[in-house]
Amino acid sequence: MSITPLMPVYPRCDVRPVRGEHCHLISEDGRRFLDFASGIAVNALGHSHEGLIGAIQRQAATLMHVSNLYGSPQGEHLAKRLVDLTFADTVFFTNSGAEAVECAIKTARAYHQSAGSDRYEIITFNNAFHGRTLATISASSQEKMHKGFLPLLPGFRYVEFNDLEAAKAAIGPQTAGFLVEPIQGEGGIRIADETFLQGLRALCDEHDLMLILDEVQSGVGRSGTFYAYEQYGITPDILATAKGIGGGFPLGACLATEKAARGMVAGAHGSTYGGNPLAMAAAEAVLDVIADEAFLAAVRAKGERLRSRLEQFLGNYPELFELVRGRGLFIGLKMKVEPRSFVAHMRDNHGLLTVSAGENVVRIVPPLVIDDSHIDEFMDKLSAAAASYQPEGAA
Repeated sequence: MSITPLMPVYPRCDVRPVRGEHCHLISEDGRRFLDFASGIAVNALGHSHEGLIGAIQRQAATLMHVSNLYGSPQGEHLAKRLVDLTFADTVFFTNSGAEAVECAIKTARAYHQSAGSDRYEIITFNNAFHGRTLATISASSQEKMHKGFLPLLPGFRYVEFNDLEAAKAAIGPQTAGFLVEPIQGEGGIRIADETFLQGLRALCDEHDLMLILDEVQSGVGRSGTFYAYEQYGITPDILATAKGIGGGFPLGACLATEKAARGMVAGAHGSTYGGNPLAMAAAEAVLDVIADEAFLAAVRAKGERLRSRLEQFLGNYPELFELVRGRGLFIGLKMKVEPRSFVAHMRDNHGLLTVSAGENVVRIVPPLVIDDSHIDEFMDKLSAAAASYQPEGAA
């Protein structure tokens, strides 16, 4: 047998973590890494957070799963907290970000079709990433994600990100809404213009369309506010969230207004594991920390300090680095060379974990609980990596 027991869909590196300590990971062979990848923006409270661990342990000893055939006091309580913290009136819990986006797409279509309309088409934006299911890869314009899975599902049109006129021109008789990331994560930490998102909101109001925000990466404090939409002076109709909301426990959610959810009636959607008591306990512990203005203000301040130091650092290596962009602790370091080998160099030779993204960007997404000592350690490791790095093909 030549295939590995784990299906080989990930090009896994040689780092094999077995333990986490706050903002560091320790590998099977004892190496220690500063984790500024956070499981791709998931471990918002870092590793081994006592409050999160305690909540999971207590709930695991009480009740882990029963199914959604029964009442859910745990789910009702968490849903009410999210409703109180956001624009939403109602919440559906999932196990992942892709599932949350799937639910969002279904909610938008059901909004129209429950009223007798045949609208189904969702307008999405180039370089977006919405997940790996058939619907969510169909919602992306990235051909590399389509290969091997054709035909795509119908019902998606792609236009350029931050191009409001193109979005307006794409509206047709079957259009149901827009699906957009306020900050494109996989696409390279590309930030939506204020006029762009506000313009999409106005178009939705004018044409009775659903504005769906994918905040799987940008949400739950990552961008410096509880959700990034708060920074734009708008509210969506539907929002998909995941990653940081479980702090490492698999959890996602689709949030919606009462109007937007009018088609999501009994039997319209479901999930065996979604909203199980164990996931709800994890999220409650995460919200206990993150859903606090003082904590979010600290995230913004730490993000500003980190970006400022990165901007000062760029000039030392003009042949490697171009610019810094991002919000909160959702930061992109744009390189002048392909970043994957540099990300590997930082990891393998300097014990620093980051994530590559589109547009030659190194994604810097540390736990939201970092302090100045971690920023100092990060800059020291980054500086050492840049000094010792030799791009592929260089003499």
